[in-house]
Amino acid sequence: MAYDSCVFAPAADRILPDRSLARPATREVALAAGLGLFMLVGTFGAEYGPGTRPPDAGAAALVLAIAAALIFRRRRPVQVLAVVWLLTLGYFLARYPYAPVWLGLVVAYYTAVVMGHRLAGAVAGVSGFLVFPWLDNILGRGPAPMPGVLSSIATSLLLVFGLAEGVRVRRQRAAEAARTRAEEAKRQAGEERLRIAQELHDVLAHNISLINVQASVALRVNQQLPDQARTALTAIKQASQEGLGELRTVLDVLRQTEDPAAAPGWPAPGLAQVQELVEAALQAGLDAGVEVEGEPFPLPASVDLAAYRIAQEALTNVIRHAHAMAVRVHVVYGSDELQIRIEDDGGGPQAGGEETWGNGLSGMRERAAALGGKLEAGPRAGGGFTVLARLPLRLPAEPVR
Repeated sequence: MAYDSCVFAPAADRILPDRSLARPATREVALAAGLGLFMLVGTFGAEYGPGTRPPDAGAAALVLAIAAALIFRRRRPVQVLAVVWLLTLGYFLARYPYAPVWLGLVVAYYTAVVMGHRLAGAVAGVSGFLVFPWLDNILGRGPAPMPGVLSSIATSLLLVFGLAEGVRVRRQRAAEAARTRAEEAKRQAGEERLRIAQELHDVLAHNISLINVQASVALRVNQQLPDQARTALTAIKQASQEGLGELRTVLDVLRQTEDPAAAPGWPAPGLAQVQELVEAALQAGLDAGVEVEGEPFPLPASVDLAAYRIAQEALTNVIRHAHAMAVRVHVVYGSDELQIRIEDDGGGPQAGGEETWGNGLSGMRERAAALGGKLEAGPRAGGGFTVLARLPLRLPAEPVR
């Protein structure tokens, strides 16, 4: 039984919480006390015949010891089963009369099986079947048990084992269902956090960046502005810069999820709105344009959204960090994939390191990877920087969300 305790204890822990360090629950003490009282009354009220002796203080001590052991039946089910089995054997070896003392052994046997220690329960049941019915014959108190008695005992043992196993399976399924629900809720919460972070970054950060750039341009090209206007533009520039820093902090918190590559899907703009992004770049003082290769056709919603967001993020980075004069968005409609390439003549992120671009490049890579595609970013020949996304059009399954 010691072997069974070592091997099957982890299985029990998966079914019921570990109570090895907790105090016995009040209900366990109450159950053991009630059961002990019932067995004690039944023992001293039982009739005793030839070969048995009347119950005495020794019988009371054995019965109370069995009841006391049952207090710990959930914390140490295998050990309690072994102790109760031995105490019950000692009771009958002492030639005390048949009484409800069997009830303690049944409870210990049932508890061990319910908590996953089926091997210990089976060993206790088989050994009890091979020992207890034969004690009268072994001790010279009576004949060997009749086949009908043996059949009744075996049936009772199997019924208790089956009932306990059914309860164990139901508890295990309930625990698994609860664990699945918790994991699903956690996954959905993570997806929602990432969705909010992506939307905040793609939309809010983009617009705040444009405000900051426009305020900077106005201050630089209009040297004759009245002091009041210059003060207002300076405040706008400073506030937008601070807002971007605070927004980045919020995004870092929202992106703390176990599945950072998960990209949610939701209704959003597509490539049809890329021209609007280019016009915003024109207003920021860049020479911007869009070039399309191939015949445009309706794209899968997830690909259309990802392409738009990648173009939006790349243009935002060019406006904020590249110090570029010109930028071009190239869209290539292929038979198997959509390519979107953003090229500028600026310095890219080399001057301040890729971290200067914040969550931009990582967000674009996440979007491409979520669709089974990839994104490449780096300096281009002749100067400038290129962001190239390849998004497959035939997806084997729904993208990770």
